[in-house]
Amino acid sequence: YLYHPIQRKQWYQRRVREHQLLLNYTNLRNRGTMYQMFHKREEGHEDSIWSVAWARSEKDNTENIVTGGVDDLVKSWNWRDEFLDYKSTLKGHQLGIVSVTINTAGTVAASSSLDSTIRLWDLDSSKQIKSIDAGPVDCWSVAFSPDGQYIGSGSHSGKINLFGIESGKLEQSLDTRGKFIMSIAYSPDGHYIACGGIDGIVCIFDLATGKLLHTLEGHAMPIRSLIFSPDSQLLTTCSDDTSIKIYDVQHANLIGTLSGHGSFVLCVDFCPDNTHFATSSSDRKVKVWDAGMRRCVHTFSEHKDQVWGVAYNDNGSKLVSVSDDKDIIIYDCPI
Repeated sequence: YLYHPIQRKQWYQRRVREHQLLLNYTNLRNRGTMYQMFHKREEGHEDSIWSVAWARSEKDNTENIVTGGVDDLVKSWNWRDEFLDYKSTLKGHQLGIVSVTINTAGTVAASSSLDSTIRLWDLDSSKQIKSIDAGPVDCWSVAFSPDGQYIGSGSHSGKINLFGIESGKLEQSLDTRGKFIMSIAYSPDGHYIACGGIDGIVCIFDLATGKLLHTLEGHAMPIRSLIFSPDSQLLTTCSDDTSIKIYDVQHANLIGTLSGHGSFVLCVDFCPDNTHFATSSSDRKVKVWDAGMRRCVHTFSEHKDQVWGVAYNDNGSKLVSVSDDKDIIIYDCPI
């Protein structure tokens, strides 16, 4: 009875939202302290989704989620009323998005692409702030410094490049004397920056002096992701060798090696509770781990293809994952 295509589309979108709200209400009633899938957004991108970030804006308390896909697009979403609302598509990159991140204030996003550029986006206005030429070859993982003054990126030359947010220029390079850097992370206290290489080596630098403090050779294959704990005391790394390792940052001691994934471990994110962390893998699984007990406490098996990214919200009660199946899934996590 809806003859016009726009009417049909609007009716369909309303029905989908009503169904999801009913599902979310049912999940809320059954929450308790259970891990469970809470919300699914199918076909979030037109192609594989490779990266995701989640942060609450200090400006207006909005929960911003940013995703990056092989479709060359960065998309901005709002998590409100237990529902994932599409906000805008941030266009400008010419090739697939490798990494997205959001600053500590939750107001600015950064994206890196195979087109060798880093782009900064105002999440309130959905406008591009700046485009940074990261060099002659594609940059990979990007991360904001805790004070929001710099954006760090790995490079094929084995250097960590630090670009000024205001200047858009390369301000400093930290040389690992290694190979292609695939992952990068700042410690929340701003004292350290760590990177993981294609050769399986982790390097930790002192940001105040620029000196290389530790070289960790625990992995046998590329390190896709690493993350510091919220208290900056631990560093968790994950690799194509299917293992996850936890290090004591100050002394560079290996605290534990965790196994459980059946294939490459692609991403890791630490929970704000400083106790748990989550990983995603090519085995299509998302796992939640207890860092102290060094064991897996839950496994999600909702995706239909390899899961490239995971990210916690600001209090650790929710977890989001993205995948080659183009879906964005949000899970309930007990806190």
